[in-house]
Amino acid sequence: MMAFAYLRVSGKDQVKGDGFTRQLQAIKAYAKANGITIAKVCREEGVSGTVETMDRPAYREMLQALHSIGVKAIMVEKLDRLARDLMVQEAAISDLHRHGFELISVAEPDLMAKDPTRNLMRQLMGAVAQYDKGMIVMKLAGARARKRAATGRCEGRKAYGFYPGESAVKERMEALRKEGLGFDRIAAKLNEEALQTRTGSKWHGVVVNRILTGRTLR
Repeated sequence: MMAFAYLRVSGKDQVKGDGFTRQLQAIKAYAKANGITIAKVCREEGVSGTVETMDRPAYREMLQALHSIGVKAIMVEKLDRLARDLMVQEAAISDLHRHGFELISVAEPDLMAKDPTRNLMRQLMGAVAQYDKGMIVMKLAGARARKRAATGRCEGRKAYGFYPGESAVKERMEALRKEGLGFDRIAAKLNEEALQTRTGSKWHGVVVNRILTGRTLR
């Protein structure tokens, strides 16, 4: 039997973490124990489990490959790697079954059975995953609100000077400001010296103003 391995992490900051490694190790261990050959590994990078499966680039590519090369199974570490939202999860499973594809969740291998008890158990686990996701979102929102109330700001886009090379440009701005140059003149000078903004565009006085006065960059 051959199968595709489908891996997913929700945040861009998780791409370099151990999420993909952990998922793939679990899938490989199950595949080895059950005589399954992994034909391809599909990685969904930084995509929420609430996003419809057909709106995910790696998932769409995987389905196209399944239809074209004849592999009939997809392996995931857990059902919440397929989707956290219950409706998205059930819609994806139904679509796979309709096309004759098998979904193997290595942490819950017997949940894909079609008898009523297994359907109920799968839906309950999907509802729990959706609830957990909602609780995480609520707790993060509460933490951000508390921090904003305490400090006047919350983690978001990093202030200019945080990333490598930016502190030198900021020091140059400060030096030009001390020489008496206005914000527009400073911007023009930075452009003359080919010092790029964070996005690689030209400097403008309003941006220089925000950086030097500590206001949030949008």
